[in-house]
Amino acid sequence: MSIVAENINLTVDGEAYLRNVSFELPNEDFFIIVGRTKAGKTTLLRLLAGLEEIDSGRLTLDGNDLTKMPPWERKVGMVYQQFINYPHLNNFENIAFPLRRAGLPEDKIAEAVNKVASVLGVEEFLEKLPSELSGGQQQRIALARALVKDSKLLILDEPLVNLDYKLREQLREEFKNIFNDQRERLVIYSTTEPAEAMELNGTVIVMHEGEIIQIGAAEEVYNRPANTRVAEVFNDPPMNLVRGVVEGNRIHFNQDVIMALPDHLQTLAAGRYTFGIRAADINLQPNAYASEVQLGEINGSETILHIKLGDISLVTEQEGVHQYDLGASASVDFDLDQLYIFDNNGDLLFSPAANSSVEKAMQDQEKDN
Repeated sequence: MSIVAENINLTVDGEAYLRNVSFELPNEDFFIIVGRTKAGKTTLLRLLAGLEEIDSGRLTLDGNDLTKMPPWERKVGMVYQQFINYPHLNNFENIAFPLRRAGLPEDKIAEAVNKVASVLGVEEFLEKLPSELSGGQQQRIALARALVKDSKLLILDEPLVNLDYKLREQLREEFKNIFNDQRERLVIYSTTEPAEAMELNGTVIVMHEGEIIQIGAAEEVYNRPANTRVAEVFNDPPMNLVRGVVEGNRIHFNQDVIMALPDHLQTLAAGRYTFGIRAADINLQPNAYASEVQLGEINGSETILHIKLGDISLVTEQEGVHQYDLGASASVDFDLDQLYIFDNNGDLLFSPAANSSVEKAMQDQEKDN
């Protein structure tokens, strides 16, 4: 099964939910849609499931018009953010529900339910009601009901978002193993968390404000964001982006922050650029650039600092717990080997993951244009 979208547009009450969305999803693959809230992720998934109608564009399944195919003919299994189980049915019957609707004989139903329950580790709960299970166990039951169907398309819309951190970590690892065993179907998983997409390690579809802004392998998108929007969306915290001017062998960010060009950027032509650096690559160092702490957040074993460096706002991410009062001074330095460069249109010009020089990257970009 191959799904192809060409210039899909969808507007609801005057607001554009999807704009010129195009992609090709081949059979037996795993895709992860990443984007912030209201990026269009759920709308796109509902469209694929037949729960939304497009305004314009083409959506085909193996060359056939998918918009003319009702939801029940699309063989879609879907798991929502809020796991949905029938409270009056035990867990066996919850999982078996789509098979009973399909009219399968009792022995086939029992075989299929027990098989998927074993895969998800819920076989001991089959005779219990959903209310007797934990949130993670209930989510497994909802996933089992989707997996047990003879579906060619499995859709998971932020299935871990309402679970606690420890349970999310556990189920994420289990999902990765399950999806690797589900290659006979197309799996599409949505999340707001770039780290989750990296861990699941499928093909990433990055969305922003109803548009697809990059598609590629998770590692490729992380190392080579196509533009500044991807750099912000596919990083948590978002990549720091600062305008600067290259003059001679120096980068001028403002009158107080002037840095020498690192050796690997010596061929960078003079001019204005946008420079990107991840929060983890701004380090707390004594006798470095003095900044003012605007906000400090403790996130588990990491500290997130929002700082001002003159008129430049930055976010740093440090290992360990560091206590800073608002307005306190923090000395910071930058790992310039991890510096990204974007042109005046916001398109990627150089990535530290590149194996070539800036000059070659610029030449390649000129050829593409």
